[in-house]
Formats: sequence, structure tokens, C-alpha cells
Amino acid sequence: MKAFVTGATGFIGSRVTRKLLERGYDVTALCRSRSGATALADAGAHPVPGDLADTEALRLAMRGCDVVYHVAGWYKLGTPSAAARAQAEAVNIEGARNVLSSAQAEGIPRVIYTSTVAVFGDTHGALRDESYYAAAPTFATEYDRTKWLAHYEVALPMLREGVPITIVMPGAAYGPGDPSLIGSMMRWFYLGYLPFVPGPDTVLTLAHVDDVAEGHILAAERGRAGESYILAGPAYSVGELYELWARVTNLPMPRLQVGAAAMRPLAPLAGSLGNYLSLPDLFTEEAIRVLGMTYLGSSAKAQSELGWSTRPARDGFAETFAALASDLGSPPRGWAARNKPALAALAAATGLAVLLRSLRRPLQRN
Repeated sequence: MKAFVTGATGFIGSRVTRKLLERGYDVTALCRSRSGATALADAGAHPVPGDLADTEALRLAMRGCDVVYHVAGWYKLGTPSAAARAQAEAVNIEGARNVLSSAQAEGIPRVIYTSTVAVFGDTHGALRDESYYAAAPTFATEYDRTKWLAHYEVALPMLREGVPITIVMPGAAYGPGDPSLIGSMMRWFYLGYLPFVPGPDTVLTLAHVDDVAEGHILAAERGRAGESYILAGPAYSVGELYELWARVTNLPMPRLQVGAAAMRPLAPLAGSLGNYLSLPDLFTEEAIRVLGMTYLGSSAKAQSELGWSTRPARDGFAETFAALASDLGSPPRGWAARNKPALAALAAATGLAVLLRSLRRPLQRN
């Protein structure tokens, strides 16, 4: 069996590639960098240079394949800007269009497209399934907005045109090397860089990245073209996650919990600061906007039709913290040492906010 994978060096895509190779697939993978090509070749895949805008390279790379996995995507939390919007649209929307149309042109018999539970927007505490449709929800991030457009205005219309697409919709994936907000939260918790839990009322459905990758392959092997499958584990609030992490690591819980209602008014300030500073993910405008939202999807269909399952969260997080310990060493001890970076960031942010206000006053008088 021959497979073509985009995003093969990414968080989920690298695991999909590895699992395909372990199953004996002949894997061709699109890559943009020399280092990525080397890593893929070392793993046993066939790297092909190119990017999602290069339809000629896409068609050539996937020609003769039995299945295409379009896993590549743009993900970043920050201050929304014209440049960020353009990049998100180029990768998440136009990139999806290019891959899916290339697969159509090449007559690929099975295409797996990676969407996300985030296309539902804020589910307001309700556990949604694949039939749910959120008509133009309020988007907290550029990632959410562009993935919604790619799902509903690219993938589904092409599916209706007869392209044999199966859509997988991960919830919040976590695990070693996690570049998402969850990964940032785990690093800051491990290092003790926060004296409080931000947005403990935010609720997510989580699954280990290796299980999400397995779900992609099961969707190709057992799923039905034209169907969508949510790959999401149990629901946890952020407050519950911190309690679980404390039990797994035997590290102390932060002393305070600051609810979303108290933090969301800070989003515009974070946006202003983000124009001048490179803020940590946890303190960006988009990350603060997400607080208090619920991203909830039910995996009942994937479980019944694909035989998909996810490992217990305690086991998955224990593995992830073990990887963090290997990368970062032992966490600092003592409150001052553990919270020094957070206090320094707070002081810098406060100083810049005062400076911005002082600069605005003369302009307002003029």
C-alpha cells in the first residue's frame, strides 16, 4: 500500500507517518526543509520537496498512491494581524483546496482530511457529534476561523463533488512535543512559572497524539468515504487538568484560580502588547479569548465504526511529563524560583502598558 502524507514532520503528521511505516506502508511525504527531509528519510519515508502551494509537486508526489493523508495545517496563538490571517488562509484553506483538488485530479481512491472539533466553536457545555453544524460561530482564533472555512467551504463541497474524502476531527491532542496551548500549559505547570490557574472553567476533550494518529489510519482502513469521525477523549476543565497534573507529578497546584470572566477583559491589552513584545502563548490575545470556552466533541461514532479508543488521561500525561523532565531537567524548587519568569513577564507587561498610555495622552490632546 502506498500513502502520501502532508504535515509529516508535524505534531500529528509525524505520528501518522511513523504508524504507516510500522504497518508496512510505502510512504511519500511532502516536506519544505532539508532537516525535515533527512528526518523522514531516516525514518524510512520518501521525502518530496515542495509546499502546499505547489500543485504540480503535490500531484507528482501522490500519483499512484492508495491513500492521501492531508494533515498539514497552520496553528499559532498570538495577536491577530493581516500577516497572520494571510498565512493561516494560505495554509489551512488554500492548502487544503490544493491537496484535495490534486487528489481528485489524480483519482486517489481514499483521502483523509484532518479537520478539528474547533470548527464547532464554543459548544457552551454541550457534547457535540459529527452532525452538529455551527453557522459562522464567533471565532476566538485565526486557527478556528480558517479551519471552519476549510471544513465547510472546501472539504465538504469537494466531497459532494465525489472526491472520496473521510474527515477526521481531533479534539485537543496532547503528548510529547506538543506545540499547542495545552503543551505550553504543561511546561509552565512543570516549571512552576504560574502562581495561578488561568481560566479553570475552560473545558476541552483531549486525546493522546498517538491515539489521534491511530484514528487517522483507522479512518482510512475502516471508515467510510463521505463520513466524519471525531477523535476526542474525555472532557476535562482546565482546573481539573491542573489537579490531575499535580497528582501525576507530585508537584504543587498553583495557589489561585482566575476565572475566564476576570481574564477576558485583558485580551485587548495583550493584543496591544503583542504588537511590541513576543508574548508567551499563555498570555497572547487569542489564548485569553479562548478562556471560558468549551470545545466538546463525542467520539462515539469513531469508537463504534472504527474501533478507536484512547488511553487513560493519567497514563498519557505521565508519559508527557516524563518527556518534559527529560528535556527540561528537574523543576525549580521554592516559590520565588518557580515564579520568577511569570513575575518578570508581569512586570514587563505592566511597564509597557503604562508607557503606551503615556504615549497616547499627547496624541489625544492634539
